[in-house]
Amino acid sequence: MVARIVAAGLVSDPRVIEALGVVPRHLFVPKALVAEAYGDHALPIGAGQTITQAANVGRAAELAAIRPDARVLEIGTGSGYQAAVLARLAGQVFSLERIPELAAEARRVLAFLGVRNVSVKVFDGTYGWREHAPYDAIVVAAAAPDIPAPLVSQLSATGRLVVPVGPANRQRLLVVKKLPSGRTRTEDAGDVAYVPLVGKFGWGKAPTEVGS
Repeated sequence: MVARIVAAGLVSDPRVIEALGVVPRHLFVPKALVAEAYGDHALPIGAGQTITQAANVGRAAELAAIRPDARVLEIGTGSGYQAAVLARLAGQVFSLERIPELAAEARRVLAFLGVRNVSVKVFDGTYGWREHAPYDAIVVAAAAPDIPAPLVSQLSATGRLVVPVGPANRQRLLVVKKLPSGRTRTEDAGDVAYVPLVGKFGWGKAPTEVGS
């Protein structure tokens, strides 16, 4: 899987490549789907959610430019797979998940793997986690209609926010970079497809239910 991602030119950072290669993705999917765990595609994990495509996990981590001592916020714990990858790259990862059963299962698998630098909380991730801000990187694992303002406000002076933005079926992966002036610059990293980011500063409900 990792070799295919690298060959496709989607990830080039050696630290990210190592993290993708070390984290056992099959432990984060339902038992019935273990045989498909290393295909580079999303898989259902229950509650209408999916484990993010590994290439997108790698791309987001690389774009976030995570240092070994970084404090990282993840929005959308899901299965816990991306949190485990981020944990290999960062000093501390704080992860928010709105669905309690997913958060509980992610905690279980992370504990089984001995991952001790990830904290998971059940909360509306679109608010961020102000208690532990500022963050050197914020990685959003679901698609928002617009860039959530509370997340931008929780970036450090040189922080980066990586967030997919757009409608239900296809989005653009955006990178919001804090500048020394305190302003931000947004860069477009290309097409992606994520599940909707549901919450106060995301979709109030799934986009298929949202009026035009």
